Amino acid sequence: MFKNKTVWITGASGGLGEALAYAFAKEGAKLILSARRESELIRVKKNCSLPENDLLILPLDLANHDEIPSKVSFALKTFGTIDFLINNAGVSQRAFAKDTNFNVDKKLVDTNFLGTISLSKSLLPYFIQNKKGHYVVVTSVTGKYGSPFRSTYAATKHALHGFFDSLRAEHFDDNIKVTLICPGFVRTHLTINALTGNGSPQNKMDDATDKGLSPELCAKKILSAIKNEKEEVYIGGFREVGGVYLKRFFPLLFSKILRKAKVV
Repeated sequence: MFKNKTVWITGASGGLGEALAYAFAKEGAKLILSARRESELIRVKKNCSLPENDLLILPLDLANHDEIPSKVSFALKTFGTIDFLINNAGVSQRAFAKDTNFNVDKKLVDTNFLGTISLSKSLLPYFIQNKKGHYVVVTSVTGKYGSPFRSTYAATKHALHGFFDSLRAEHFDDNIKVTLICPGFVRTHLTINALTGNGSPQNKMDDATDKGLSPELCAKKILSAIKNEKEEVYIGGFREVGGVYLKRFFPLLFSKILRKAKVV
């Protein structure tokens, strides 16, 4: 399914984005890799072992919204086509809402939500014209329920669900697909880089994250979901995935459990 298809992955400099790059490369896809750290993108590019013309490094900071349209134009000019946009980049949070500076809230919204929307909308006219395209949006189980220490992070993930559910319905006749990926705990540096209340990184791995799925296994499940054109999938352990259904059917019980849960 992915052979000779062009796949654009954001947040590709490490963690799940890096694992996705290797998984798509193995399938014979052409890749556009984006993140803020160009040096890490170069490392990932070498490990993909793709022909030079089949992989483009395109440094990108999603919080710099004004530069995004030109990045999309350059990507299309370079490859001529984009088949899949994997919206994977984002930053997490580890602080109570009352202790989180507003500028930290704004950074989370600018990156996780508005940056993702800006990139996706900049590519949308091409998808409409081409009558095909597939958005893959890596949100989180916190896009289905909020949890302590992650208030604004959860809000940005909820917002992505609202936007892309609407987009899917609006462009069904244009053959534009949307797959929402909701991982639980995945063993990446997301929690190490998570922002505390003053904007500094947490600089430590959460216990639950350290015991989570490997990025490679999560990437494998994501590719399977894309191949099967799933609209929404939950990937993770029983506790976090089970929480989605517990919240839906037994919300009061879920609230009681969440108040007592260890969240870091």
